[in-house]
Amino acid sequence: MTGRSDVGETVTTLLIADDDEVTRSGLRTLLAAQPGIEVVGEAADGVEAVERARRLRPDVVLMDVRMPRRNGIEATRQLLAESAESDESADPTVPPKVVVITTFENDDYVTAALSAGAAGFVLKRFPVRQIAEAVRVVAAGEAILFPTALRRMVAARPLDSAAALPRAALTGREEEVLRLMATGLSNPEIAESLTVSLETVKTHVGNVLTKLGAQNRTHAVVIAYESGLVVPGFTG
Repeated sequence: MTGRSDVGETVTTLLIADDDEVTRSGLRTLLAAQPGIEVVGEAADGVEAVERARRLRPDVVLMDVRMPRRNGIEATRQLLAESAESDESADPTVPPKVVVITTFENDDYVTAALSAGAAGFVLKRFPVRQIAEAVRVVAAGEAILFPTALRRMVAARPLDSAAALPRAALTGREEEVLRLMATGLSNPEIAESLTVSLETVKTHVGNVLTKLGAQNRTHAVVIAYESGLVVPGFTG
């Protein structure tokens, strides 16, 4: 769980799930050396990822999608489904954030993983500092979006969730906020763009997620692209 080191730095705990031992070991060594990140475990497939996430309760799972026994999509879906079920109990469990890590931007599995609730994705070819920053940002409650790559993936493989937007009855302001979310803007940046308070933006974002039935900001943006509310070339 997120904590503070002896010097007061916020520490994000991380579980790395990848079926390639060399890749997994390399990521662990490199990310453990980054400020504010503590790698608490590894998993070689989706079944292990779910089991170890239950036991270790990391803040973030860095999840490969193509793994044996259970792929990263199903592992992500199961982690979030279990947390939803626990919300109804007396001892709710805060689920880890999931960051998909993959080799290709147009990987068919990535869009499905985002729809399953992953908070974003990074590419294995990214510099380790960029991957580490993605882990920190997601742990803090934001999403990691690469709009150009996301548009390309959605266009290539639309999902059934596109129908959610017409049914959602978003207000004009909520649609405007969703469009700005799709450009990758954070809540403070949206507030500045619309000249409204941060609390107002948070309220609109919460309404958008609820009405769309979206797991998180990233899932909402996937729906926005699939539905045609946001089209390629939109920059806000």
